[in-house]
Amino acid sequence: MPHRIFVTGYGIISCIGDNIAENLGSLLASSPGTGRLHHISSILQEELLVGEISKTQEELFSMAGLGVTEGYSRNALLGIIASREAFRHGKLDQHRGLTTGLVSATTVGGMDRCELFYSDFLKNDSRNIYIDSYDCADSTEKIAALLGIRDFVTTISTACSSAANAIMLGARMIRSGRLDRALTGGCESLTKFHLNGFNALKILDKEPCKPFDQHRSGINLGEGAAYLVLESEKSLEITGNIPICELAGWGNSCEAFHQTASSPDGIGAFLAMKQALDMSGLTPFDINYINAHGTGTDNNDLSEGRAIEKLFGNHVPPVSSTKPFTGHTTSAAGSIEAVFSIFCLQYGLVLPNLNFKEQMSELSFSPVQKLLTDVRIQTVMSNSFGFGGNDTSLIFTKAGDLIMEEN
Repeated sequence: MPHRIFVTGYGIISCIGDNIAENLGSLLASSPGTGRLHHISSILQEELLVGEISKTQEELFSMAGLGVTEGYSRNALLGIIASREAFRHGKLDQHRGLTTGLVSATTVGGMDRCELFYSDFLKNDSRNIYIDSYDCADSTEKIAALLGIRDFVTTISTACSSAANAIMLGARMIRSGRLDRALTGGCESLTKFHLNGFNALKILDKEPCKPFDQHRSGINLGEGAAYLVLESEKSLEITGNIPICELAGWGNSCEAFHQTASSPDGIGAFLAMKQALDMSGLTPFDINYINAHGTGTDNNDLSEGRAIEKLFGNHVPPVSSTKPFTGHTTSAAGSIEAVFSIFCLQYGLVLPNLNFKEQMSELSFSPVQKLLTDVRIQTVMSNSFGFGGNDTSLIFTKAGDLIMEEN
């Protein structure tokens, strides 16, 4: 039988909190973290709302447990902070004999260092340290070196599905027997490149984003990082860790409909969700909550909404997007929202889709608008859909219930 995959630790930093407890507290208070830019000088500074982490570069160095030094991008620092929290939570410093991997995702990488290099280059002799830290894999290598992970280290870059694909690859490595446990997730920081690129696509909302609303206008970009510790049953027997939940299924499709847009009928999203369900052995009726990709763009919300209707028919479970809380953290979204999905399993929550007012005329369902507590949540589906139609869906289930059923 294939190895089962359990989550035994996680860590997170976003604009609504520097750690697990702060992020959970903000979700429970329905308190979003979006606002105006502070740490990036941009012509868009007073125009756009973003999910920016309210920490300077120096403060991030301190939080990461490092002295201020060259060669660290903001992206790498966010990744180090979140991965260290997950590393401690999952006790990866113990039982070093177990094969342990790191799969980290990012797309913008160290672009903030590249922007410094360009400015410096125009004025004087540039320093290569800017370019050394630009590569996407640089943040992964720095995390691996600091945490002492050597058995398997790789970087995933598939735009907005990146972190979900990192979780999926880590799970596949465990399931195939190549790893006993894996630290998986992603990190992404805001940069001028980031802001100007999405602004050029004309999909940024100047007001708080409103996914699945009839009058939605686009994305609020965000930054952050999150990581999950995944373990096999063999690893659990050795570490004695208590599973937080089980990663019961995953699915990925690449519809390649368009370089940036999803297909209007949502075929890629449908296939990813269907594959995840098939792998888990669950049916659409078993899903208690969907943490939707829900970016707030015309294209995504219609495509994802149609895919959900196609898969779930007249029995669509509670659905919401949590991007109004954090902004769209692009490559880190899959792991940040995986942590939020796990919160729902742990604490019996259905998270609200903030800013929603009017149902989309093309869809038969509306997202959940207020926080629901004390809900019986056994299974959560978390969707992450990227440019090029690279779509990934993850299904998390309560581990304790499944183990008791088998025993």
